[in-house]
Amino acid sequence: MKKVTVEKYQHLAVVTLNRPEQLNCFDYETLVQLEEAVEELKLDVEVRTIIFTGAGEKAFSAGADLKERKHLTEKEVRRNVSKIRDVFNKIEELPQPTIAAINGYALGGGFELALACDFRYAAPSAVMGLTEVSWAIIPGAGGTQRLSRLIGISRAKELILTARKINANQAEHWGILNKVVQSSLLEEAKELAAEIMKNGPLAVRQAKYAINHGSGVDLHTGIALEAKAYEVIIPTEDRLEALEAFKEKRAPVFQGK
Repeated sequence: MKKVTVEKYQHLAVVTLNRPEQLNCFDYETLVQLEEAVEELKLDVEVRTIIFTGAGEKAFSAGADLKERKHLTEKEVRRNVSKIRDVFNKIEELPQPTIAAINGYALGGGFELALACDFRYAAPSAVMGLTEVSWAIIPGAGGTQRLSRLIGISRAKELILTARKINANQAEHWGILNKVVQSSLLEEAKELAAEIMKNGPLAVRQAKYAINHGSGVDLHTGIALEAKAYEVIIPTEDRLEALEAFKEKRAPVFQGK
């Protein structure tokens, strides 16, 4: 059985961590399969939005597989930590918008995966936390950096240094979640994807690029990055199609060209 599955619905891809009996924890094989899926999707021009979720109803992902970790050598631990860090960096750098549909526990590496996504929707029963210090380690897949940038240093320290778990409502209040979904989580995530995908796909990619790469630089440099991203869009067929559709009072039909 595949530990990571990918389903495609026209321009949408849904990546599912498929170890429900292990709370979708990351062993090395799962990380390898996730990396392969991400690298394939990055190059798939037909895929315009990607949802990440976990199989079953209990967990998005409860983080590293501690049963596996117990039997690893120090070298293998370093290998696993390096792999999960690299994979989550690749997820953050995907040109397509990404949505984490958090359907249960998102702890440790599971929470770090969600933080690497552009948007986070969660079920009311979701529980989140970077609990690594309770295991005498620290978040090693970007958690200390992404969480502090998302909610501020003080609150990030409060969550990380206490190893505290928080519920979905608290996570939404602190700005970790975009939305707590009261109905069907995956359907709501698909609705967000559809709202994004009705727009020019090349423009969406360039806007994400400008935001991601401009957020860590000064304003002047960020505006220069935005200008470069805009230049990429000017000669596209989609831009001309949008103008023609406006003229003809119809919805544009974008081809990603």
